[in-house]
Amino acid sequence: MKTAFITGATAGIGESCAHLFAKNGFRIVLNGRNPEKLKALTDVLVEKYNVPIIPVCFDVRDREAVRTAIEGLPAEVRGVDVLVNNAGLVLGVDKEHEGDLEEWDIVLDTNIKGLLNVTRLLVPYMVERGTGHIINIGSIAGDAAYAGGSVYCASKAAVKALTDGLRIDLVDTPLRVTNIKPGLVETNFSITRFHGDKAAADKVYQGIRPLTGDDVAEVVYWTATAPSHIQIAEVLLLPTHQATAGVVYRKG
Repeated sequence: MKTAFITGATAGIGESCAHLFAKNGFRIVLNGRNPEKLKALTDVLVEKYNVPIIPVCFDVRDREAVRTAIEGLPAEVRGVDVLVNNAGLVLGVDKEHEGDLEEWDIVLDTNIKGLLNVTRLLVPYMVERGTGHIINIGSIAGDAAYAGGSVYCASKAAVKALTDGLRIDLVDTPLRVTNIKPGLVETNFSITRFHGDKAAADKVYQGIRPLTGDDVAEVVYWTATAPSHIQIAEVLLLPTHQATAGVVYRKG
């Protein structure tokens, strides 16, 4: 049985990925920070798809917690077939010279260091087994900065660089490395960004049909199940009426 390890799996893109991989017979190592949400999703997946689900509750920023969780997995699970580095967030829309330093720490530590923490501790097992696929959830924001998002954009530019660098480092192995870069996706992403202000979050998607977490999960699964001789290095995934991070056509 193949294993998928999904970080930030209790909401949005991560939750959609968990459902799709479980539906297709994968054993899921399910990561999240909230134990109640993690248990609830675990119960749903087990009941719905009848596959093994291994919940691991930790914050990807906590390196020792990541290490403890991964080293505590059964040996046959540690060398996962697919790692989906999905955990990430953005907080606020401040200008760079007016931003909240503590919020920036959370964003950078989650989006960059968190990805590195999990990658560093899991990929050696994949190399040892001689199989595996690392899929990082980047963003169109990593291609160019936009107003009120410079730090988040920088974090996703780092995800692109880290993905490309890992692909280079693993070129002499059978492992594959992919960067998925969505545009506008309607999840809890904007609600988090606006500190729970749903009205402000809803305005982000007004007049356009955005992507959903399920849409992104379909692309993630497609890259993971391509023939082994094909490495889909990068996918830019946008709603039809979005051209760049800042160019969007909104009806009405």
